[in-house]
Amino acid sequence: MIGDLARSLSADPAGQAVGYPSLFLLVAAGSLVPVIPTGAVVSSAAVVAFHQGRLWTLLGVFAVAALAAFAGDLALYWLGRRGVGSRNGSRWLERLRRRASPERLAQAEERLRAHGVLVLVLSRLVPGGRIPVMLACLLARMPMRRFARGDLPACLVWAATYELIGVLGGSLFPQPWQGVLVAVVLTFVVAGAPAVWRRLRQAVGGHREQRGAES
Repeated sequence: MIGDLARSLSADPAGQAVGYPSLFLLVAAGSLVPVIPTGAVVSSAAVVAFHQGRLWTLLGVFAVAALAAFAGDLALYWLGRRGVGSRNGSRWLERLRRRASPERLAQAEERLRAHGVLVLVLSRLVPGGRIPVMLACLLARMPMRRFARGDLPACLVWAATYELIGVLGGSLFPQPWQGVLVAVVLTFVVAGAPAVWRRLRQAVGGHREQRGAES
């Protein structure tokens, strides 16, 4: 998937005409169904664009990625709002509930009350933070227009961040495939680090509680 996208973007303009729509579809689909590593997709496309040495290609990757993420978020929020407004709910709303633990949802609701739509920007950058905040916005019955105003800068910052990861990976190695590999690894490390940190904190906290009970 990522390799096909990279080959399209590294080809002639006709190939890029295929690569940009592919990038849009992958990122938009990943926003709707969070199983596609959208950060890795954007970073890989940025590696190829960097090795082409064309500023307009980098700008194209940024614009397409941000627009696709924004469109995917709006579509998912619209589907979720239908579930909130329906007496029987919806499968999309239930999917969001299943992906947001009660603890993270409570944190998202508290931050939403304290900071408003600004919390959407941070939620896009924190791995696993987008869904709890979106669900909190849905449960607070935030209007679609207000959600869009907060989500647009969030998607712009997100696209810029993962493109910078790709540029960094591309600048370290002479071959595009090497930069793509590094960019993919970096995005997965960034995505997995918070979960590992939480588990370590829970393990240390449980160990301390056990020692306290034994003493």
